[in-house]
Amino acid sequence: MEIKGELALRKRQVLILFVLLGLSQAGPESVLYSVAEETEVGSFVGNLARDLGLGVEELSSREARVVSDDNEKHLQLDLLTGDLLLNEKLDREELCGSTEPCVLHFQMVLENPLQFFRAELHVKDINDHSPMFLDKQILIKISESTSIGTTFLLESAQDLDVGTNSLQNYTISPNSHFYIKIRDSSDGKLYPELVLDRALDHEEEPELTLTLTALDGGSPPRSGTTLVLIKVLDINDNAPQFFERPVYEVQVPENSPVDSLVVRVSATDLDAGIYGELSYSFSHVSTDIRKTFEIHSVSGEIHLKALLDFELIQSYTINIQAIDGGSLSGKSAILVQVVDVNDNAPEIVMTSLTSPIPENSSPEMVVAIFSVRDQDAGDNGRMVCSIQDDLPFLLKPTFKNFYTLVTEVPLDRERQAEYNITITVTDLGTPRLKTQLNLTVTVSDVNDNAPNNSPALHIGSVSATDRDAGANAQVTYSLLLPPHDPHLPLASLVSINADNGQLFALRALDYEALQAFEFGVRAADRGSPALSSQALVRVLVVDDNDNAPFVLYPLQNGSAPCTELVWWRWTATRARTPGCRTSCSRPRSPGCSACGRTTARCARPGC
Repeated sequence: MEIKGELALRKRQVLILFVLLGLSQAGPESVLYSVAEETEVGSFVGNLARDLGLGVEELSSREARVVSDDNEKHLQLDLLTGDLLLNEKLDREELCGSTEPCVLHFQMVLENPLQFFRAELHVKDINDHSPMFLDKQILIKISESTSIGTTFLLESAQDLDVGTNSLQNYTISPNSHFYIKIRDSSDGKLYPELVLDRALDHEEEPELTLTLTALDGGSPPRSGTTLVLIKVLDINDNAPQFFERPVYEVQVPENSPVDSLVVRVSATDLDAGIYGELSYSFSHVSTDIRKTFEIHSVSGEIHLKALLDFELIQSYTINIQAIDGGSLSGKSAILVQVVDVNDNAPEIVMTSLTSPIPENSSPEMVVAIFSVRDQDAGDNGRMVCSIQDDLPFLLKPTFKNFYTLVTEVPLDRERQAEYNITITVTDLGTPRLKTQLNLTVTVSDVNDNAPNNSPALHIGSVSATDRDAGANAQVTYSLLLPPHDPHLPLASLVSINADNGQLFALRALDYEALQAFEFGVRAADRGSPALSSQALVRVLVVDDNDNAPFVLYPLQNGSAPCTELVWWRWTATRARTPGCRTSCSRPRSPGCSACGRTTARCARPGC
């Protein structure tokens, strides 16, 4: 329990989840739930569907889910009942530290249409931590001449619980010299002070050992103890003073290496000898400070003991004291501001992705929903989100750092069936850091292109006769296809009815791609042994007027070499120009060396 308490105390951060406003019908108020920490996994938190006024059937049909900022799943949603259940045991101290109330923000996301509902979960404290002193023994040196009523500030205990479960009281073991006085500080903490009630006598009792007990307000209360060792000294009438700087304020970049000098403190004491010798130490500091900083007892230099992290802790208040040889002390404080550096790249959290998408989808169809975040502060945490410019998609910001990726125009699968989209998030820090996420979105086909002819078109028949009778005259037909040609896959082009010899085209034919093809057909009887014969079938594809004219001249860029060329009508006469396969009906155009049509084919140059 002590180890767990130290880890929780060290964390010191509040886990913040994204709180989303509804984009359609969500109201401005959040749904509030509460649960005690350490409640068992699977425990009922509330019925989210009923509280939001939703039907249970909507949860599954609209793909309801609970979304949080850090992608941690503290809660789970039962889509059959609408119940919100605990997905893990919650430790209030680990989640929120000393912050009270401890609130976890989350939201329920519905799709089709897209809708957000915000909610809050209050984690209530239970008395699961005892007060704890960081030191097992507190040493106090007190001069025998100390006046009655003098107070000595003792090290305080720490209790990770809050409210009534936190630290409430201190007691001291019965003795004839001291009693405990409790002082409230401006930060709401209780500090014990040891008050001298009867004069000390070094010769009579040079040393006292007392037990200091810290009590919390739980039921039953928890407690922690430490020993207070008091050494009675001779007279020392001057306490150390920090005359130079009563309060030290320093700024330290978070990327400072371990052992870096933070600051050097200095105090003075007017006493001489042992009473003027000073020792520097921390006073009433937390575990985080002791693990992060160290102070040299003689020089007063404070160095980094561990790396800083602005995203976890932005500032430290370090109380220090200078104690002379007579146990008198002077106090000061150091305010350490941690300076942020751009050491966190942006993060992309994908919420949903739709792929493939139909090519006939309307513009602004939602393809993906995602959020971005950067744990740095200032410009280091400000982000710019983008995709490539040459894509038919748009990024649209929705709420806070949420974006939707939508189609900009209708898509055409026949033009492009797949898109590789790179989402780039860049912060504005120095140097700039960026994160990229690659998405592959495929386009599914719809039947939006008519063929030249319908599949299964009847293209003809073959027939064979057999002069035998009975089974010996029953004829079946089959195709005899040449070896597979990847440029002419006849097996996927034609088929034959084995019973009547009817031939069919299995797919659309394109005259511009294939003008003719041929294959063999075999007719076999059912005799034993079977007899057969073969025939060659040649198919001619008839052209259809399915292509618009294309202008060959003048050239589209207006750079024709023959500006005076006139196009003459081509004739199909049987007469031929000597040496030419066809002839022009008129003389050639002046200045040009070819017949009046560019498709004229000549047997020799110059025709």
